[in-house]
Amino acid sequence: MDIGRLGVWSSELRFGDPKRNQDAAAELEELGYGAAWLGGSPGVRHAQRLLAATSRLVVATGILSIWDYEPETVAKEEAALAADHPGRFLLGLGASHGALVGDRYTRPYSAMIDYLDRLDAAGSPPERRVLAALGPKMLAASRDRAAGAHPYLITPEHTRHAREALGAGPLLAPEVKVVLESDPARARAAARGHLEMYLQLPNYTGNLLRLGFEESDLAGGGSDRLIDAVFAWGDVEAVGRRLAEHFDAGADHLALQVITDGDEPPVAEWRELAPLL
Repeated sequence: MDIGRLGVWSSELRFGDPKRNQDAAAELEELGYGAAWLGGSPGVRHAQRLLAATSRLVVATGILSIWDYEPETVAKEEAALAADHPGRFLLGLGASHGALVGDRYTRPYSAMIDYLDRLDAAGSPPERRVLAALGPKMLAASRDRAAGAHPYLITPEHTRHAREALGAGPLLAPEVKVVLESDPARARAAARGHLEMYLQLPNYTGNLLRLGFEESDLAGGGSDRLIDAVFAWGDVEAVGRRLAEHFDAGADHLALQVITDGDEPPVAEWRELAPLL
């Protein structure tokens, strides 16, 4: 499965007007992006319309929550997509967060392993899946039970650690947050507005603390140090320099999540970033 060097990560493509989203996916393909990662805890079925509107673009779930979809149903739907669009659907799986799942959220790593066992038994091939992995155990599962890892809310240093954990073969496709704004105050304000929710989720904060940040970095929407490490902000050239840090650290593919204040797919920003392809 060829997902190229750059894709986009977008909740907007998961929700809203289907025709608008199909048109946006077709333009992504025309611009040369390799993949569209659907945010908003999508199911397999949510990839269907975008696949139908394109001919080469890979569509991935970024990330399907294992608490929301039965693995046997996922395997059946995935097989149907693979038959209709060979080599163009990538199943991204994640254990989500206790604050979002509620009482069902117990022993997330064990639950993921059980989910993968059931997927395997239902005939879903490991080479067509990636795992949302941050810590060592889930990165090891990404290496041993999937095609690789799709870490979210990370830094180039995490990308380096992830590559070391995965080894040379598996796919490493981090999500990278992008703010196309060169003014530091405006860029960081936009980043903080987006990041504040994530800083309430222990899976993310624990990973950031493991990377060397302090509790003070997590307050008030994030310190400048945290914002500058997690976000690629500035003009296209500055964003390109940050993406190069991830590639130098071992990333194979980067899923760019462009942060805007709207709820439409950020097509204009995708066009602006296309020279980085």
